[in-house]
Amino acid sequence: MVKIIKPLNDTQIKSAKPEEKDFTLSDGNGLYLLVKSNGSKIWRFNYISPDSKKRTLVSFGSYPEITLLNARQKRDEYRSLVSQGVDPQQHKQSIQIQTKKEKDNTFYKVAERWLEQQNSRDITSGTIRRIKNSFVNYIYPILGDIPVSQLKAKDFIEALKPLECAGKLDTVKRISQRINRVMTYAVNNDLIEYNPTGKIGAVFKVAHKQNMPSLPPSELPRVMKAISLASIELQTRCLIEWQLLTITRPIEAVSALWSEIDLKNELWTIPAEKMKMRRDHTIPLNKQAIKIIEIMKPISGHREYVFPTLKAPFNKHMNKETVNTALKRMGFKGELVAHGFRSLASTALNEHGFDYDLIEVSLAHVDRNAVRAIYNRATYLDKRRDMMQWWGDFVEQTSQGNISLSGS
Repeated sequence: MVKIIKPLNDTQIKSAKPEEKDFTLSDGNGLYLLVKSNGSKIWRFNYISPDSKKRTLVSFGSYPEITLLNARQKRDEYRSLVSQGVDPQQHKQSIQIQTKKEKDNTFYKVAERWLEQQNSRDITSGTIRRIKNSFVNYIYPILGDIPVSQLKAKDFIEALKPLECAGKLDTVKRISQRINRVMTYAVNNDLIEYNPTGKIGAVFKVAHKQNMPSLPPSELPRVMKAISLASIELQTRCLIEWQLLTITRPIEAVSALWSEIDLKNELWTIPAEKMKMRRDHTIPLNKQAIKIIEIMKPISGHREYVFPTLKAPFNKHMNKETVNTALKRMGFKGELVAHGFRSLASTALNEHGFDYDLIEVSLAHVDRNAVRAIYNRATYLDKRRDMMQWWGDFVEQTSQGNISLSGS
C-alpha cells in the first residue's frame, strides 16, 4: 500500500523542536525538512539523476530564510528538469558558468580588452585615447554593463541615433566602425557566435565629404604678406612657415622634436607612430626650413620640442590648432586652413611638372616602396631634395624675400 504523505504547514515547521538526534519532516515528492539537534532546520530534496540513475541529495537552504513556499517552488522546478532528462545540479552549474561568463564579458570589459590589444600593435597612443573617449562618452554609459552576448544591432543604433540627430555624422561613422571591430574581437574569442553590428553604419546618414579650404598657388603672395603683417608671436609665425615649407600635417609640424632633426644631412625623420600612414616619413629640409630651425634654436633648443607651448607646462608642444586660429585672425576663415597648405603645395608642384609619385610620397600619401621600382634610394632622395628646394624657393619668391622669415 502506497504511503500517503500529508504536506507540511508553517505551524508544524515552527513548532518542530530539536531532539537528541536529527529527524525529518516530509512534505512529499522528495522534499523534506531536516531538523537538526542543534535547532537548525534545513530543506532537502532527493531525486534520481537522469544521468547516473542514482539517488541524489541537494540542499535548498535553511528555514525560515527559505520559506515553505520557496522550497516547494524549487522542488517543482527540479522535478520538471528531471522529467526532461536534465540533472538539476548540472543545470545550476551551467547557469552559474554562463552568468559568470556574461559578467566577465560586458561590452565595457570586452572593449577594454580589445583596446589593450591595440596597445601592442602599431597604433598611436593618441588614436587609442580617442577611441576610448568615444566609447566613454557615447557607448559605455548606455551599453557598457550589458553582456556582448545580449547586445543586438538595434541597441547600438539607438545609442548612436542622438549623435546622428545632432549632425555628428563623421563621429557616428567612426564609432560604428570601432563597435564593429570590438564585436568581431568578441566573435574571434568565442564570446558570441556572430557579429550583429557589421552593417549598422548603413542605417545612418552619410556625411558629405568636404575638402579642406585651400587657395591656389597664385594666392600665396597674399597669404605670406598677411603672415608678415599679422600681430602674432614669433614662434607662431615660425610654426606657420615650417608647416608650409615641409608640407606636413598640422599635428606632425607642431610635434616636431629636436631629436628628429638631422641638421648635418638636412633631414627630418618623423617616426611611424606619429604618422597617419604608420610609417617613418623622411623629409629633405630645404634651406628655408633650415632657416626656421636656426631661428627656433635659441628659443627652444634646450627643450624637447622645436615648437614648445608658450604656457606652462613647458614639456608639451604648441596646440595643433594654433595655425588655424592665426589664419582665421588674418581673415582667411573659409578660405584657407593649415591642412590646406598641403593642397596648395601639391597644386604648385604638379603644375611645375614634378613626378606625381614623388609628390605623393612627400605628402606621406604612399610609402616609398611604391616607387622603389622607379627610383633607387639615392636617386629617390636626390629628386625629393630638388623638389623640396624648388618649393622652398617658390615660397620665398612669392614672399618677395623680405617678408618671409625663411628668406634671405
